[in-house]
Amino acid sequence: MLKIPKAIVEQIIAHARDTYPNESCGILAGRNSVPTHIYQVKNTDSNPRIRYLMDTQEQFWIFKNMRHNALQLAAIYHSHPHTEAYPSPTDVKLAYYPEAYYILTSLQDPQNPIIHAYRIQDGKITEEQLEII
Repeated sequence: MLKIPKAIVEQIIAHARDTYPNESCGILAGRNSVPTHIYQVKNTDSNPRIRYLMDTQEQFWIFKNMRHNALQLAAIYHSHPHTEAYPSPTDVKLAYYPEAYYILTSLQDPQNPIIHAYRIQDGKITEEQLEII
């Protein structure tokens, strides 16, 4: 089960709305599997309406900052502005961190965003319980 503070969930949704109609993306870090920090990352994909690619320089800085602050990778998040909150085949292919949760936010109905958490390991998608604390 992934437990996320309500303030972080609100930031994930706000980020998705701010970047609409493009996909948002970012990283959550914390301790003991509870996210305490959110890092919003620039989407540098050539087609950001249907894919995301995290800016590599920002990613490098984030992981350096996480090490400096003794934080662990908790989750990778991104939005699906026009589709459901479920990993696409591309999301599965690019799931390089099997220890991380993958959080997807759907803005199919912008007034009622839907957020789900998954594990993606060896190409297998498993929905995980998400508790907002």
